Amino acid sequence: MKRIVECVPNFSEGKNQETIDALAESIRNVPGVKLLGIEPDKDYNRSVVTFVGEPKAVGEAAYRSTRVAAQRIDMRTHKGEHPRLGAVDVVPFVPISGVTMEDCVRLAHEYGERVSRDFNIPLYLYEAAAASPDRKNLAAIRKGEYEGLAEKLKDPRWKPDYGTPSFNPKSGATVTGARKFLIAYNVNLNTADSAIAQEIALRIRESGRVKKDATGAVIKDAHGESVKIPGTLKEVKAMGVFLKRFNIAQVSINLTDFEVTPPHTAFEEVKKQAKLLGVDATGSEIVGLTPLAALRMAGVHYAAKAKTAKPHSDDELVSLAIKRLGLSQLEPFEPTRKIIEYMI
Repeated sequence: MKRIVECVPNFSEGKNQETIDALAESIRNVPGVKLLGIEPDKDYNRSVVTFVGEPKAVGEAAYRSTRVAAQRIDMRTHKGEHPRLGAVDVVPFVPISGVTMEDCVRLAHEYGERVSRDFNIPLYLYEAAAASPDRKNLAAIRKGEYEGLAEKLKDPRWKPDYGTPSFNPKSGATVTGARKFLIAYNVNLNTADSAIAQEIALRIRESGRVKKDATGAVIKDAHGESVKIPGTLKEVKAMGVFLKRFNIAQVSINLTDFEVTPPHTAFEEVKKQAKLLGVDATGSEIVGLTPLAALRMAGVHYAAKAKTAKPHSDDELVSLAIKRLGLSQLEPFEPTRKIIEYMI
């Protein structure tokens, strides 16, 4: 079995094509690595890059692309809809075949040590590589974003895992780690009101929202911690955003374990909550790649609900999933470019 690791760095640049091309080229030039896709988003001002290869080569490609980002991206002028902590916001390593999660944790440590040393960028470790439970969640590390990073670094509790706690105004900070395959999945609404999208996000995401009393004050438990109302879906992170180029609001979702909550489950729950708020979920999109299994699950689900002849082949199931999830509403969904098994 081939030893294959996937890396999905998120760069805080979605508009400057020269920079995006330079990032892609730095990865293509590493022997043993295959660049599977690069998806820039102008509203998020962010590019999601996906590449695979043997562990050592993937680590080198992550390092070289970070060097390009450190040279070309200046966070002092960055604006975008998506939360971010630095020029290279997050660099996850994902085991695909012939490697373990522990192998990917080692890659994250090696990457963090090199980048902090060579580019003076503070590095935090998350998910399976996290040194403590309070750093496992990316959202917790990213809280305050780039604008609050200088103050955050003064707090001893947020001393970086690699590098010094000194603010790098150009590059910010980077989060790296090892995790399961994550599907970045966004559901489109027939409204431009991002507040509605955010309300849906609060209702569905696993972390839910803080509980408040009749006056709007946050309710605390006996230990002084905020009481949370959990969301309806497990292994789901979500927020509401506005997409200027399509003039719509989206529920932007991370499915951190698609075997627990697959895309079709998230889509149907967003549809349900949207209806309660007087709007409709009209379609969706997958940012980056998806495992075939996720779309196969959706196809089987919708086939079971249909009264027509049930599809059996992967192609038929994928086609049905694309149609029922509205995956081509904003951009054409091409299975050969979006399903990881078809790309490797």
